[in-house]
Formats: sequence, structure tokens, C-alpha cells
Amino acid sequence: MTTCAECGFEYDLSLAPSVPQLALDAADAYGPLLRADAAVLRRRPAPQVWSPLEYACHVRDVLFVQRERALAALRTNTPVAEPMGRDERVEHDGYAEQQPADVARQLRDGALMFGHVLGKLSPAGWDRTLVYSFPERAERSLRWLAVHTLHELRHHLLDVRRAVDAQNALQS
Repeated sequence: MTTCAECGFEYDLSLAPSVPQLALDAADAYGPLLRADAAVLRRRPAPQVWSPLEYACHVRDVLFVQRERALAALRTNTPVAEPMGRDERVEHDGYAEQQPADVARQLRDGALMFGHVLGKLSPAGWDRTLVYSFPERAERSLRWLAVHTLHELRHHLLDVRRAVDAQNALQS
């Protein structure tokens, strides 16, 4: 079983059927953090480190992209999940200028929509595959995609929480 060295998340594929609710719970946990002062949410702790708002926008987009990837795997045999352009999206979509309350709502909507697709999977559906490029290019099941998406939500929640807490400590 793979474990994230930074956040301790374990890629337990048996969690996959629970991901719809777990993803929604994780998405909802961003809400209180996104009610912090907008200046705090938009501030990068270092030039190459995303702000809390940028991380939240990234996770929102991950949910929508992963939903589309799952749907592609259901209609096509082993599609290639093209990279989402995560770094480019920060600028192209103006993550730092977005409204935190909108992003919190969109995170919840994304989790609901992703979870709805997962919730409709048959036992055979969970075994449908796609080619995924992270952490290395490999054929992955939708079970893995679900668990990986949950990891993204939880891992970046820690990033947002740390950044908000650090900014609040500096202002105290």
C-alpha cells in the first residue's frame, strides 16, 4: 500500500466505495478556512508556494477534471488522462482573484458531482481503467482514481490549513 510521506494518507483501494461521502466531508472542511480574511487567503507564503485560495481552486478543479476522467473511462476503453495543466490554471483562471465563498461552494458542488459518478459505478465499473501520468504513467482503475482524488482533497486541506494558520499567527 502506498503512503504519502508528507500527509500520511494511505492508498487503501478498499476505501473507493466510501469516497463519495469522504470527498464531500473533505470538501466541506475547506468552507470554514475559506471564511478567513481574503487578504490572508490570497497571500502566498513564498513566491513559488500557492496561497490558500489557490490551493482551494486547484482542488475544486481536480474534482471536476477527475469526474470527466471517470466518465471518459466509462465510455472509452483505457483513455489517456491528459495532464490538467495545474500550474497554468493558477494564472489562466485567475485563482488568486476568485471569491473565496464561491470557491467553497464550487468545492462542495464538485465533490457532489464527482461522488455522484462514483456512486453509480457497478462492481465492474470500479475496474474500468485509464492511463494516468502521476506519479508515473500507468494504467489505473477507477477505484484508484477515487482514492487518489480523496488524497488530493485531504493533502491540500493540510496545505490550506497550514497557510491560513501561519498567516493568522503573523498577524497576531
